[in-house]
Amino acid sequence: MKYRHRLLFLLFSLSMITFLDRVCISVAGPQIQHDLNISAEQWGWILGAFSLAYAAFEIPTGMMGDRVGPRRVLTRIVLWWSAFTALTGAAVSYPIMLVTRFCFGIGEAGAFPNISASISRWFPAVERARAQGWIWTATRVGSALSPVLVVPIQIYFGWRVTFWIFGGMGVVWTVVWLWWYRDDPSAKRGVTQSELDEIGVQKTGTRHQVDWRTAFRSPEVRTIMLMYFCYCYAAYFFISWLHTFLVKGRGFSPQDLAFFSPLPFVFGAFSNLGGGYVSDILVRRLGLKWGRRLPGVIGLTLSGVSVLAGALLPGKYTAIVFLTCAYASSDFMMPSAWAVCLDIGKKYSGTVSGAMNTAGQFGSFISAVIFGYLVQALHSYSLPLIPIGVMLLISASQWLRIDPTRELVTNDIAAETALSK
Repeated sequence: MKYRHRLLFLLFSLSMITFLDRVCISVAGPQIQHDLNISAEQWGWILGAFSLAYAAFEIPTGMMGDRVGPRRVLTRIVLWWSAFTALTGAAVSYPIMLVTRFCFGIGEAGAFPNISASISRWFPAVERARAQGWIWTATRVGSALSPVLVVPIQIYFGWRVTFWIFGGMGVVWTVVWLWWYRDDPSAKRGVTQSELDEIGVQKTGTRHQVDWRTAFRSPEVRTIMLMYFCYCYAAYFFISWLHTFLVKGRGFSPQDLAFFSPLPFVFGAFSNLGGGYVSDILVRRLGLKWGRRLPGVIGLTLSGVSVLAGALLPGKYTAIVFLTCAYASSDFMMPSAWAVCLDIGKKYSGTVSGAMNTAGQFGSFISAVIFGYLVQALHSYSLPLIPIGVMLLISASQWLRIDPTRELVTNDIAAETALSK
């Protein structure tokens, strides 16, 4: 097995743990709300606190990875978020839970930009969408496993124990990461020269940084940020409110969650994997621009239509079918979105990925908070889905403006000159 594929397995496991920890609180949400006497509006703020902190620290942590390398930065990230995952299980009130989840968001910020930076260093351009497909497949595997693991643990031991167990997983991963990974493939013992030639390693040093203002001046980066903001506004519903929606909005029993709530994530896992391979195939046949664009336009359009159908049509099984289709369709776009950041950012991929994900997490924050208020105001869990469907359609339209052939640095000669001095 080539060493870059071994790296992909390590990053796959990290991505799975990441979403196990994220979705855990959503699955345990109804029980936590009951035990701590938390209202729908307060629960929205708890869910949003993570995204707000994540957004605020995403760009700085992504830039840190470009500067000092993903090895050190991901070590800090995983240890931090694992600690606050465990501390979530010790929360005894709404204010403590709010602060804990905010700190959890600070810790996890930058995880996926630094994963992307690792992929950028270890994978050639024609394999990056597939690699991203595996990464985001892992997040869906983690999301699907979360209710399967959380529900029985919650029934027999209580919801607090789940957070203590999941927190320990990250510590184990960190030990393996520090022992195995190197920022520069050529510094990894055992990597052959032929694999280095395939990767296209250039020994120009591993420390890179670009002024964040340079990234924001790029029209491509701004369009990517708007696209991802709209997408995450919609997608965060599945991470944050789906399980509560199924129980309180469509009449599923808590026991039903172990079977039905993983379905969007299971199909999303396959869709991520397929989207990555399709994007790389389309890049070879149609070129970089349309090879990245088409999965985004098609996937998000179908997703938006499916969410609107799930919101407006009655029946609990109808809802889960359309929401599963919606999540899987939007996930078909994910590998292209993160591959575009590598296409445009090159050695500054951590910064560009961080900028995109920052915009996305602000969308997640707004979505989590607004959904709770809309539920209270409209006395419905279905009507708040309509804005989610609309945001997906807006996100689809932005893909027609994204051109991954326009690299960040080559578009800003002044910035490149300043950096070289």
